[in-house]
Amino acid sequence: MTSSTAQAAEQLLLQITSNLCSSWDGETSELLSLLAGSETQHPDRSATLQQLLPQLQTAAERQQIYLQPRTTWTDQNLPGMTGPVAFFSAEFGLHESLPIYSGGLGILAGDHLKSASDLGVPMLGLSLFYHEGFFHQSFDAQGWQQESWSQLDLSQLPLTEQRMSDGQSLRIAVELPDSLVRLRILRLSAGRSGLLLLDANLPENSASDRQLTARLYSPGQQIRIRQELLLGIGGMRALQAIGVTPAVVHLNEGHCAFAPLEDLRRRMVEDHLSFSAARAAAAAAVVFTTHTSVPAGHDRFPAAMAAAHLQPLAASAGIDVASLLALGKTNPADSDEAFCMTALAFRMSRFHNAVSALHGKVTRSMWSALWPDRSPDQVPIGHITNGVHPGTWLAPSLRKLYSRILPQNWEQQPSTAADWQALTLLDDRELWQTHCSLRHRLLHDVARRSGCQNLDPHALTVGFARRFATYKRADLIFRDLDLLSRLLRDSSRPIQLLFAGKAHPADEQGKLILQHIWQLAAQPPFHGRVVVLPDYSIDLARRLVQGVDVWLNTPRRPQEASGTSGQKAALNGALNWSTLDGWWAEAWNGSNGFAIGDTTDCTDPEIQDQRDALSLYQVLQQQILPRFYERDPGGLPVSWLQMMKNSITSLGWQYSSHRMVQDYAALAWRPATKFQASSVVPSS
Repeated sequence: MTSSTAQAAEQLLLQITSNLCSSWDGETSELLSLLAGSETQHPDRSATLQQLLPQLQTAAERQQIYLQPRTTWTDQNLPGMTGPVAFFSAEFGLHESLPIYSGGLGILAGDHLKSASDLGVPMLGLSLFYHEGFFHQSFDAQGWQQESWSQLDLSQLPLTEQRMSDGQSLRIAVELPDSLVRLRILRLSAGRSGLLLLDANLPENSASDRQLTARLYSPGQQIRIRQELLLGIGGMRALQAIGVTPAVVHLNEGHCAFAPLEDLRRRMVEDHLSFSAARAAAAAAVVFTTHTSVPAGHDRFPAAMAAAHLQPLAASAGIDVASLLALGKTNPADSDEAFCMTALAFRMSRFHNAVSALHGKVTRSMWSALWPDRSPDQVPIGHITNGVHPGTWLAPSLRKLYSRILPQNWEQQPSTAADWQALTLLDDRELWQTHCSLRHRLLHDVARRSGCQNLDPHALTVGFARRFATYKRADLIFRDLDLLSRLLRDSSRPIQLLFAGKAHPADEQGKLILQHIWQLAAQPPFHGRVVVLPDYSIDLARRLVQGVDVWLNTPRRPQEASGTSGQKAALNGALNWSTLDGWWAEAWNGSNGFAIGDTTDCTDPEIQDQRDALSLYQVLQQQILPRFYERDPGGLPVSWLQMMKNSITSLGWQYSSHRMVQDYAALAWRPATKFQASSVVPSS
């Protein structure tokens, strides 16, 4: 082979990896993993590329077919979409190589873009480019979380800078009380979807302004409100600068709520509308999704701080800043009330939704004061339950099994219950062997990451991985240490627990819970049976949900808005073991997983924790362990496999982000494209 062959292979590899759809195409992602592994063992990159040239050619051809399909789901179901859905989010979790996400909110935003791409829905994401990303996590000798940040290497990321026709870098600007922040626009391709990332780390900005896009969720209210101004106002100006008029503006949580205010300002300045008319017109095409039942999750800023930061926008529109402040208050007449981004988002949108049925009920009650003329059950906040992207989270080996039975091209179409019901035909032995190989792969990776070499490849393996927020109660299973120790050490029915997740740098209580588990894992009764894995990421999450037998989730009901990690596990045949909160409250049917507690809510957290812990241990001893370890003469856990199939067939299609995007298209985006003034915008 010649150097020209190696050069051709390099060009194909660059073409493939310049679009993140390569990360969710099963065959291509396996090829890239093979290439990475080959380079570790064989440093001669040129020779490796030449050997893989045929596979790279096939992958490039498959990518082009995907990017330029003859027809898509959207062509058939969303005629007349004249512009893209502009999807605003403070974080996007698309791939571990771009760590501008902290948890479920960002992963969900990434899955939105991916499913929109698969279905052909025109979508453009907008966020900030955090050049130090989210923090890396390690532990000190006492198990206390240590945070560190590192500069992202732009040369290693598939980002391109938006430029003008003369080749100069395109710049936009956002006015702050004491400066004018200039932003460049970085673009990333995620299949047929795009993502625009705004970057303030430019020489023409002051040192403090350059730091505004340094870290995701930087501490301090002043930095936070300025980041949100750059995201919302800057995002809308970025769309205008590149000539894009969105059909819909979708706000993924309240962090983005300044976006419709910029549209309001523009309509007043350019279209000469009155404040009330501009507000109605701006809100008409805005969709707002709220993701939290926890009061601390809603950004609030002191009235004086909000006034100072909104003054440039108000001056440009020619209105008093009090008019804008009123939109972010429950009581607009209260000059001292804090300015709330969630209230602003509700008032500046025509469609509002929670992310599970139970969360919808909680949210209607929480925000009913914005609609004082309505009872809580009549508050116009619906729900669309979250889902996860199959191509990203489903193990390639399981994908091959499913694809034998599911309809052709199932990964680029919303599926039906009947489609997935056919997966009951999966061969028990093949399904179990595939699952066991994924568990073995996971434990090998756990040993590499943690140094724990004595995990049992045949033991019941339980995973718990998510943000270490206090209400998620990661330590609930440790409430009775004597009982848990006996269960973990039962040689006839052994159990091992894998934990991963980060506590927010400012969440001392979350860090204490994480430290407690870390310290227990180092003690003799639990060492080798409990492992805490550092630096939780998309890559680690993918391996966990694909390899565990059971996915544990213990939020204090009803504080979990949705929770999507369990959906990822269910897609891979792991059984959920969860309190009836978030999505599990509507998904559990008695035969597709395990419920902790019931639907009774208790006002005393200690009593609720005690009740849930007792239920957790009962379910483990009376349901999970007997089912998992009961084997037929051929060594198969027949009852367990039946539950795995029940879980896959009842949950895989319903909690897919394809179904989620389909619901948003039908219930929110298509109505919003009519640009009709909404009758349900709360009064000011």
